Amino acid sequence: MLVANTAWSMVKFRYSLMRTMIESGHQLYVLAPGDKYTHEIEMLGAIFIHLEMDNSGANILSDFILINKLHKIYKEIKPDIIFHYTIKPNIYGSIAANYANITSISMITGLGYTFIHNNLTSKVARRLYKFALQYSHEVWFINQDDKYYFLKSGIVDEKKCLLLPGEGVNAQKFLPLKSKKNEKFTFILIARLLWDKGVGEYIEAARLLKSKYKDDVVCKLAGFVDSKNPQAIERKQVLSWHKEGLIEFMGSTDNVKEFISEADCVVLPSYREGMSMVLMEAAAMKKPIVASNVPGCKELVKDNKSGFLCRPKDHLDLFEKMRMMYETDTEKREEMGEIAREHILENFDEKITISIYLEKVHGILCEELKI
Repeated sequence: MLVANTAWSMVKFRYSLMRTMIESGHQLYVLAPGDKYTHEIEMLGAIFIHLEMDNSGANILSDFILINKLHKIYKEIKPDIIFHYTIKPNIYGSIAANYANITSISMITGLGYTFIHNNLTSKVARRLYKFALQYSHEVWFINQDDKYYFLKSGIVDEKKCLLLPGEGVNAQKFLPLKSKKNEKFTFILIARLLWDKGVGEYIEAARLLKSKYKDDVVCKLAGFVDSKNPQAIERKQVLSWHKEGLIEFMGSTDNVKEFISEADCVVLPSYREGMSMVLMEAAAMKKPIVASNVPGCKELVKDNKSGFLCRPKDHLDLFEKMRMMYETDTEKREEMGEIAREHILENFDEKITISIYLEKVHGILCEELKI
């Protein structure tokens, strides 16, 4: 069973994993709040179970109810192993799985808003994580910095930790596409429209680029408004930037390949990532990258080879790295793209991660069956 806070995230990040598990003969359950992606999970052959869950709230009563819901489902289905993703499933799912006497693994896919801002919420989350993760069979991380943070904070026992090379990207799906040469050099930032994705810095860097290069540079912005997130940027703010001519707002899409293929460079000045999927996709498509030097981004960019890393929360340094990319000749940028894809194939192809999952499941099943 895979448990997450959205069906969307399961399709976006774990589609190939789900397909491979089913093709390997496993009966797969997916437990998450339903959305328009539910059907895609069911079409794979998985059994989808809708879970009512308040992803943004911190209500003790509703969270206690969530533990009971999860415990009831776990006892009824009795899966051999449960994988939990995102903060609430990791915490409350691990507790429920323990009470149901079922082996579970927690996947730390990123620390996000809760840990970026060191406030009361983050302190409570650390305590809850420390309590809950003692019941996890293992705790998996997708970047070294998150693992180090959990160990340094005393949240998890090092013996339980496993480091994955991200959740991986389908390098055969995200092949380089032949696209017509842009008349104007085109940057694109593709992300949820949140301040901590560095959107504000991107806008200010775009302002400076427009001032220096006039209409020779285009800065595109694509993504959806995550209205429940405390860091959400209002749509009217995005539209005002579009109207001002600082960016071209592309909206959101399920076909991110098209957006990537039409850009000369992909930009992500995020404050922190788990392991950025869009950067993996862009690199697999041989696109040079400008990204912030933070966990979840820095692992995917070979600085000065496949792209440029900039200081986080620094629009001036972001502008400088975007300027450098613009002034890099076409042949050099193509070389950057070649290095970017090679780096992905060697380290972040989803086949690597999926094989780890299958080996782990096989090992746990053999252990339980005493084979």
